[in-house]
Amino acid sequence: MANTILIGMQWGDEGKGKIIDYLTEQKDIVVRSQGGNNAGHTVVEKGVKYVLHLMPSGILHKGKVCVIGNGVVIDPPSLVKEINSLRDLGIEVTSENLLISDAAHLVFPYHRVLDQHRDAAKGGNRIGTTKRGIGPAYGDKAARTGLRMSDLVQPEIFAKKLLVKIEENNAILRAYGEAEISYGEVLSAYRSAGDLLMPFVKNTVIYLHDAIKNGKRILFEGAQGTFLDIDFGTYPFVTSSNTVAAGACTGSGVPPHRIDKVLGVMKAYTTRVGEGPFPTEDSSLGQMLHEMGREFGATTGRARRCGWFDAVAGRYAVLVNGVDEIAVTNLDGLDSVKSIRVCIAYEIDGRRVELPPTSASEWLRCKPIYEEIEGWAEPLDGLRSFDELPDKACKYIDRLSRLCGAPVRIVSVGPDRIQTLLK
Repeated sequence: MANTILIGMQWGDEGKGKIIDYLTEQKDIVVRSQGGNNAGHTVVEKGVKYVLHLMPSGILHKGKVCVIGNGVVIDPPSLVKEINSLRDLGIEVTSENLLISDAAHLVFPYHRVLDQHRDAAKGGNRIGTTKRGIGPAYGDKAARTGLRMSDLVQPEIFAKKLLVKIEENNAILRAYGEAEISYGEVLSAYRSAGDLLMPFVKNTVIYLHDAIKNGKRILFEGAQGTFLDIDFGTYPFVTSSNTVAAGACTGSGVPPHRIDKVLGVMKAYTTRVGEGPFPTEDSSLGQMLHEMGREFGATTGRARRCGWFDAVAGRYAVLVNGVDEIAVTNLDGLDSVKSIRVCIAYEIDGRRVELPPTSASEWLRCKPIYEEIEGWAEPLDGLRSFDELPDKACKYIDRLSRLCGAPVRIVSVGPDRIQTLLK
């Protein structure tokens, strides 16, 4: 299939970066369509670990073009730092293999300060954001007061618009008792970043449509996961963008009828970062995974909350994204578990439900209904083909597939590219 959307089916951190990296070999263009540097994709190749935040994972492949789409919010100094870090590692980043949408909105220092204060003010209802300013930046976008990459690369226009925004937000920061943001310092830092980024900036909508006409194959890489979607997730404990498959269209300008396949990525268990409902959370499983050195955030380093596989969530993710095929990651994380739990339904106030609720208060009352599946109790990380999987591991994969309602085509048994098994 030519054009594929890859999305996370859980609360993010499903291992999408590795699967994107693996699939990029078959594609010409990789597009990031939403989120900001609050997301992180980790790719391991030949023992070298690459952690990407704003940069599409395709940048690690020669001959591929990466696009940061209009739906992304960009912190320009952070993007410049990421580009320079990749170059230091010998990765080529030029205006030939990286394009940035001129319609992408910008993240500023005042967004980060506002992010911290707004989340702290929620007290026990705090969301647990990454404090990168992503929510306030999307807020400015929705309020039609944001600045975009097209502003940044026009120095006179940018200086005037930035002055208005700094004055406006300094008034808010004073009310919080925070120090004011220096207009001169921000202008200098962002203009410097803008000069470096200018060669990459263009109308990426036109570029992508021309690419489709010319038969190019596109991979749309999702950030975060289905249940962090601002419309379909565990609202208000969500991110500020549409993380589902449809978001790839609005975040890139490519219409739905140009999409050929949706691939969903999910772990063999479930994790979540930040606050909010998590019906299958299990502290013992989390402790085991953390002691193995697993489940720490690529962007923040925070320990992730861990739980058993949630087929109720998986079923809904298949439905709302139109998932055609599934990739299961971190199967090797369960190698030592003798009896694996799988949540097949919820109980809410005495009622059995097969699909998740909308209300956060109902989510918090969900009690998982489990079935037990015998573990395989042997290491999988050395396997190099699907046919080598133990029968019990195959049965587990098949059960997840049936419960979610889509076929599993890819299984990952470790972080390296070669630890990817195709069914």
